[in-house]
Amino acid sequence: MSDAASAAAARALIGDSEFDRDTAVFRREEGVYDLELSAGWTILGAVNGGYLLAVLGRALGDALPHPDPFTISAHYLTASRPGKAVVRTQTVRTGRTLSTGQASLFQYDEEGNEVERIRVLASYGDLAALPDDVRTTATPPPIPPLERCLGPEDGLDPLQGGSAIAGRLMLRLDPATVGWALGRPSGKGEMRGWFGLADGRDADPLSLLLAVDALPPTAFEMGLEGWVPTVELTVHVRHRPAPGPLRVSITTRNLAGGFLEEDAEVWDSADRLVAQSRQLARVRLG
Repeated sequence: MSDAASAAAARALIGDSEFDRDTAVFRREEGVYDLELSAGWTILGAVNGGYLLAVLGRALGDALPHPDPFTISAHYLTASRPGKAVVRTQTVRTGRTLSTGQASLFQYDEEGNEVERIRVLASYGDLAALPDDVRTTATPPPIPPLERCLGPEDGLDPLQGGSAIAGRLMLRLDPATVGWALGRPSGKGEMRGWFGLADGRDADPLSLLLAVDALPPTAFEMGLEGWVPTVELTVHVRHRPAPGPLRVSITTRNLAGGFLEEDAEVWDSADRLVAQSRQLARVRLG
């Protein structure tokens, strides 16, 4: 067997991968799911917001009659930590093409009381049933070929080993957006790169919820350092992605009062815009 064939045979499959195992939820009763948040998806000890959104997205996909997230909006209330958690869902409305639900993820304090970490409202449908008609002025981001982009082996470790999630991902960043790693940030609120899962699992609608929040924050290229926690994140899923790595482009136009917005686009290997998002995040100034 050739090296390429061996690599293809070793690729994890959707439904049987690290991401699927670590986002698994177990129905305790109708609308209530138990789970374990994995330490492998943390940044400075806090669980990544995109991974959390995928966990809640999986629970809602089980609770609602439609399979795919179309739009999901999350408010991050308190920082989540690795360990046991519970998701409680509620169906708001069901229709022929869309169903809407809400969900909250809870963890436990030292006295065993539930503490709400994140609350979402989402509408689900069937991406496979959408018409093929596309009329758009959007174009894929200008990212160099994957082999000309930079990864952790090139010294891109802004948190000095504090990002466990980096080991779960295949990230190769556009050299034009990594001035921060050389001590020369451009001052522009831009971050672009190739995204995939480290075990080779292809993307699906749930992993798109992770992809929009997986690149280093644009704040790094604006000359800021440290954790940039998400306050609110809304994702629109537009298509089921084609196999292969994704291209992710994130931009920030306005940082004011210690908050910034990040607008993300995710493009698949067929040059389709498969997801969009906007988030509001806090930054540490000074």
